[in-house]
Amino acid sequence: MLGSLFRQAIDAVAGDAAMADALHRQPLPAGPVAVLAIGKAADSMCRGALQVLEGRLSCGLLITKQEHLSAACREHPRLRCLESAHPIPDQRTLDAGLALRQFLGELPSGVPLLVLLSGGASSLVEELPAGFGARALAEMNRWLLSRDLPIDSINAVRRAVSCIKGGRLRRRLGERPLHVYLISDVPGDDPAVIGSGLLFPPPASVALPTSLPASVQHMLEAAPPLPEPPTGNDATMRWEVIASNRLACEAVVRAAKERGLTVHWNAELQQGSAIEAGSGIAKALQAAAPGLYVQGGETTVALPENPGRGGRAQALALRAAIDLSGLDDCVLLAAGTDGTDGPGEDAGAIIDGRTCTRGRQHGLDPAACLEAADSGRFLQASGDLIRTGPTGTNVMDLYISYKFNV
Repeated sequence: MLGSLFRQAIDAVAGDAAMADALHRQPLPAGPVAVLAIGKAADSMCRGALQVLEGRLSCGLLITKQEHLSAACREHPRLRCLESAHPIPDQRTLDAGLALRQFLGELPSGVPLLVLLSGGASSLVEELPAGFGARALAEMNRWLLSRDLPIDSINAVRRAVSCIKGGRLRRRLGERPLHVYLISDVPGDDPAVIGSGLLFPPPASVALPTSLPASVQHMLEAAPPLPEPPTGNDATMRWEVIASNRLACEAVVRAAKERGLTVHWNAELQQGSAIEAGSGIAKALQAAAPGLYVQGGETTVALPENPGRGGRAQALALRAAIDLSGLDDCVLLAAGTDGTDGPGEDAGAIIDGRTCTRGRQHGLDPAACLEAADSGRFLQASGDLIRTGPTGTNVMDLYISYKFNV
């Protein structure tokens, strides 16, 4: 049941349907249109736009994660498609930045640009200050992703060292009409945080993490200054968030009520430590009345020097499984809506009171796996992992739990 509800949530925020709906609601002006799509949902968003634009595409550039590209986009005669690196950037990321610069330099004058942005753009495309390359970029991102930092802090560093993020790319587009659509993978759906804000300067109040490595500090000092926060509307740019975690949660609530279930939705996002969140969810579920419980969010994990398999959703799920061990009336799904949780190919897991027993039968200790950031190995042994493949969207994580009436 929980897996089916998760699938219905994904369908409700799918990039292709969300884009087609947005363009039907507010059609673009007549004439040719150029398309720039960047992110893990770029392919899906682009396919939705092409359905509506039909033959109006003059040219396009699509940059997405490896193995997230469809034949429909790859084979389109007026669309250049690049598969780049995620979650750790590499030379492909910088090559994509060069391709982006070339694409913008060759755009026909006067043609409106349709910009489709989704999470993952921070790793997929970059242009660094002179003298810095792929190795420095990868080392910075490894440091950021191992530090138990929230996404807004991580992206604050990424845009500080960039030549295109933090609104800097907007400077290169001049007065060209821009129609920007975003799928949000960040709390608050702030366009300045999604993909590190290629077109949106950050608020002046956003602070960088303390104690940055010297190499990161050097990149920061060499980067061009950030644009000033806007003081009014940008008359040439219209933007809209077309899919979010809230919409995904609402879809779960609707689908569950249609099944006659009693539903409780906590609209406050889970943030902070995945391990603490997993324990909190488990303890609340033990004390809860029977019914379905829905929440979204995106937690963080502090990684040891040599982490094992699994990401934040799997860590949260395993911690919850430890607390729910031996109980027969609770089940929990924790999964990333983009279909990937951490560097592996698993979206997350569905655990119950017997998860730990099943994993121990394979000689594994749940607490030790959790401490080693190896929750995925334990959850594979227990048979609880979820694998969806790329979903065509990216709206943070979902936590769906059920308390049986026994």
